Amino acid sequence: MTHRPEITLGFQPLVDSAVLIAAAEIGFAADEDVTLTLSRGGSWDDILEDVASGKLQGAHMPAPLPVAVNLGLLANAPPLVAPIAFGLGGNAVTVSIALHAEMSQQGLLTDLDPAAAGAALRAVIAARRSQGAPLIKISVAHRFSGHHYELRYWLSACGIDPDGDVDLIVLPSQQTVEALAERQIDACCVGEPWSTIATDRGLGRVVTVKSAIWRDSPEKVLGLSKPWADDNPQLVDALLRALQHAADWCAHPANIEQLAGILGARLALPGEWMLPALSRAARQSGFSRFGKHSTRTIRRKPGTFPWQSHALWCYSQMVRWGDCDHTPGNMQTARDSYRPDLYRRGLKPIFAPMPGANMKVEGALREPQHVGASHAAFVLGPDGFFDGRIFDPDCLEDYILCQCPPKN
Repeated sequence: MTHRPEITLGFQPLVDSAVLIAAAEIGFAADEDVTLTLSRGGSWDDILEDVASGKLQGAHMPAPLPVAVNLGLLANAPPLVAPIAFGLGGNAVTVSIALHAEMSQQGLLTDLDPAAAGAALRAVIAARRSQGAPLIKISVAHRFSGHHYELRYWLSACGIDPDGDVDLIVLPSQQTVEALAERQIDACCVGEPWSTIATDRGLGRVVTVKSAIWRDSPEKVLGLSKPWADDNPQLVDALLRALQHAADWCAHPANIEQLAGILGARLALPGEWMLPALSRAARQSGFSRFGKHSTRTIRRKPGTFPWQSHALWCYSQMVRWGDCDHTPGNMQTARDSYRPDLYRRGLKPIFAPMPGANMKVEGALREPQHVGASHAAFVLGPDGFFDGRIFDPDCLEDYILCQCPPKN
């Protein structure tokens, strides 16, 4: 019997771990002659510790996390590379029943519109301040997560100071439902299935979603130990092919129920709680997307390409909110944390469609647009920010200056 090389990767109990779990459970890793072992972590910091110790070679992790690690923003974390994305979208802002009632009195709509939800929240904050009430407490999964930076982006664009008008805390996603139940938090920005669970238990209501704040925004990536990846290029390539095949399988509507069952078993949760985020309606609305699904019109929406413009947007928010300084070296480190060169190298043998560039303007597409690619055409966008802003990575310094006025 031939001994297959083994790769051990970490994950958190979230629907957006689907690609990683499918690669192991459906057999895509085995097809690439790799034994893929998965390890469930208690928190993102726990997972990073296991990567640092060598227990894990990498993990499913928030899109900004490899950037933050490589910028030296976390202690004792190994350098990381992000050679593939695990999907786009998938988070929701869920508020307690009590806060939802207050926001409804202030004109909250039911269409998940970020601007309307932000206006209602701003009015509640003003009313509470006049009454001397405590700040609204909102949890995010990690300081260096898409949850955190997109929540801050939304709040700020709606005229709410994330550092003065609300109290932001870090809480692992799987603890948010109980925290709502025990009134330890008033709201959370969290990945599925936790908003679904909170809603089903009558503990909260969704007021807006990540995909409405920034359409087609990055959520999770594969973060690999850079030393391990440098030492094992062929194994990295095999892993990327397995993950790409898994992403395409997850994206196919015919596989939704099977995927829900597999995820439920791995996450130790009822499979029906996975279905809302996996449904055709969720994907068509842009709420969540994993890979690409081809139709007769060859409409391919790639969810796995590691766009370096995504890494630079995350970096711009780290600068904006004081997590790091803006320097040419930091900018290059952030950009190079995402490795489209590894993606291209690993997926070239399976003729995966590749865009011609490693970066793109974010937020410019209001409608889907067909673009040329190697081997086939695919569709980009819509990718707009809810406030109409555009992020052009070639104009990064202007973008940062606009968001971060000079300090006194």
